[in-house]
Amino acid sequence: MALVKSGWLWRQSSILRRWKRNWFVLYLDGSLVYYQDETQRDMDGRIHVKYSCRDVRTGRECRDVQPPEGKSRECLLAVVLRDGSRTTLCAESEDDAVAWKVAVLEAKSTPVRLPPP
Repeated sequence: MALVKSGWLWRQSSILRRWKRNWFVLYLDGSLVYYQDETQRDMDGRIHVKYSCRDVRTGRECRDVQPPEGKSRECLLAVVLRDGSRTTLCAESEDDAVAWKVAVLEAKSTPVRLPPP
């Protein structure tokens, strides 16, 4: 599957709220997959953006979240899911957070075209 965007993002764990750095890959089919590192051997998780993403928030829209040490609130990114949960991320810069938001929202709204049989 074609790759739309990839790079390092910090991801906040759902239970202990600790920050962990993961390699993220956004594919054309709307899968946002995160791995332990850029070798992409060990998948840590997947979000089906097309089907489960309701909204993407950045910066000050991510209230009640403390960014990782040394990072600005403007680097925060939250993928809000239809089931009410969210995946909280932190980019390396404010520009990178905005770029990820645009890419995820675009992947969410772009129809998947299947090749003819």
